[in-house]
Amino acid sequence: MDNPISIQEFRTAMGLFATGVTVVTTMGNDRDHVHGMTANAFASVSLDPPLILVSVDRRAESHALILKNRGFAVNILREDQESVSRQFAGKADRSLFDPSQFERAGDIPVIARCLCSIACTLWADYDGGDHTLFVGRVQSLQIHDANNPLMYFRSGYHKLGRAD
Repeated sequence: MDNPISIQEFRTAMGLFATGVTVVTTMGNDRDHVHGMTANAFASVSLDPPLILVSVDRRAESHALILKNRGFAVNILREDQESVSRQFAGKADRSLFDPSQFERAGDIPVIARCLCSIACTLWADYDGGDHTLFVGRVQSLQIHDANNPLMYFRSGYHKLGRAD
């Protein structure tokens, strides 16, 4: 294993794994704003207690905000929410100012009308190279719709089609 792989080669390989699309939300720097980032590095960890994991780049503003707020939500997007995913992807301002786009689960902001929102308190964080693996203990979840997730594959959005 002496042949190092390039970041681009690794990114391409990871893009071959089809995933659902989520937006991780937390409170912004001021309590009137919500901050979010699009993420597909998300997994369930434990059923008892209910734990989930998200992987966040250490350079991302969301990283510092999750640590500061000690909580976050994972919002699983519907196929018609590609624009929401794009809003929180990349380097643009990822603060959410439109109050109609979010609700609250206690102190944790969640995106309204997504497939499912999972609000967590921070359980643990682990070094993951240039990312931190945040494990959240699920405090509440809301299933709004159980069909038609937004999918991501090979650097592009896709629709799964009717699941019902």
